Amino acid sequence: MSAIEFIFAPLVLALVLSLVTRGNNSLSKYISLILFAFMLSFSINLFSQLPSKGYLDLGSFLAVKKFDFILTLQVDQLSVVMLVLTSSLLILVALSSWSMKNQAMYFNLLIAFSGAIFGVFMSTNFLWFFIFWELTLVPMYFLVGIWGAERRVYAAVKFFLYTHVASMFIILAFFLIHKESGTFDMTLVKESLLLSPVLIWWLLFIGFAVKLPIFPFHTWLPDAHVQAPAPISVLLAGVLLKMGAYAMIRMVILLLPETSQQYAWIILALGLITLFYSGFMAIYETHLKKMVAYSSISHMGLVVIAISTMSYAGLSAAVYEMLGHAFIIAPLFLIAGFLHHKTGSWQMQDMGGIMQKAPYISAIFVLAGLGALGLPGTMGFVGELSILISAIKADGVWMAVVALGSMVGAGYIIWMFRRVVYGEMSEIVQKTKFSMNPMEFLSLIIFAIAIVLFGLFPNILFDIINPIFVQYTFLGGAL
Repeated sequence: MSAIEFIFAPLVLALVLSLVTRGNNSLSKYISLILFAFMLSFSINLFSQLPSKGYLDLGSFLAVKKFDFILTLQVDQLSVVMLVLTSSLLILVALSSWSMKNQAMYFNLLIAFSGAIFGVFMSTNFLWFFIFWELTLVPMYFLVGIWGAERRVYAAVKFFLYTHVASMFIILAFFLIHKESGTFDMTLVKESLLLSPVLIWWLLFIGFAVKLPIFPFHTWLPDAHVQAPAPISVLLAGVLLKMGAYAMIRMVILLLPETSQQYAWIILALGLITLFYSGFMAIYETHLKKMVAYSSISHMGLVVIAISTMSYAGLSAAVYEMLGHAFIIAPLFLIAGFLHHKTGSWQMQDMGGIMQKAPYISAIFVLAGLGALGLPGTMGFVGELSILISAIKADGVWMAVVALGSMVGAGYIIWMFRRVVYGEMSEIVQKTKFSMNPMEFLSLIIFAIAIVLFGLFPNILFDIINPIFVQYTFLGGAL
């Protein structure tokens, strides 16, 4: 299959399946799993074709040259890393959704989402990028709004409105770029060609900050996480937030380096506020899934701090943390959703002593939590340490304050262990059987293996990530 088929074939397939799977509720999940496996294979294969510098051209399609409306598909190392992460998570989300109700519609929406998100990471035309960026909202809106909890419609509408309004800033920036540079091709745009780089920078920064999300634009995410089904929370944290970080690196830092250097202190300040504000909110929470949601936002604050360094080491650390965050936060969301499904409660005081009834699930929950607080031997430790080192090198010794974020994280993670995993067994837990679908448990095992494997051998990922930024001389070289 060609690159364009991996974008539009899933969209067409989702439509066709919606018409033919009404009588077969399980067909779509098998087809989706096969499709996502093909997407992962395609993404991995792209690595062998990448040039040492620049982009790999995958073709131009659907050209309307008069309006510079051309679907140009090009990828570099950063794009391919995101494609591999996305397709891997889609496979694991499909496995973790194996017993989901109304499977035909659910998996058809996942298939449609996969095509749109591949378009985001492969398109280098600003207009087509924006179309795919917006298209991802549609299946996510329905996945939250239909399969979510009691206030699912409110959360879905809030998610859609927040991110859609932010997108208006982005499209305005794109039209300004075209007016001043004469092209929608992001590979041809240079900051020196732009007459109003500061205005464009602010428009892009605000638009992508909402998707990340950065304080104070984060308020849509806790509601979306709490109301969304657990596998969709994995997509929200593992893919949707990474879209914002990817775009921030690609179109704010690398496209507008001089203006980014001028406002790096703003990026840093908001990253620090996001790290600590969300961390303290997590400590305050008694709602298990909302606590995990704030933990997720806090870790994205670390990514923003790394981005603010505008250094080779900092951006490499940011990408590693993005990957680590996806693999660590996913089992926390999945197990939180599983515990709610079994106990009927989100309150941590109702879940004491889970370890005694579900030791294997609890062990994975503890491992993911230890990864979130940065225990050596996990992806969380490598990500936080590399960000700390790059931040100190870029901004001075005072950036050791970032380490306090890990201390805050240790506070809410250990407090969660005390209330949920250990301690005296609650009456609800005593009456509950904690059996899990084998396919869903398999997804948890894969996440656990990734957390430890890439924590013990981080060079596997860094050898892939580091070449992304070698060609950008303004980053100052590698450590």
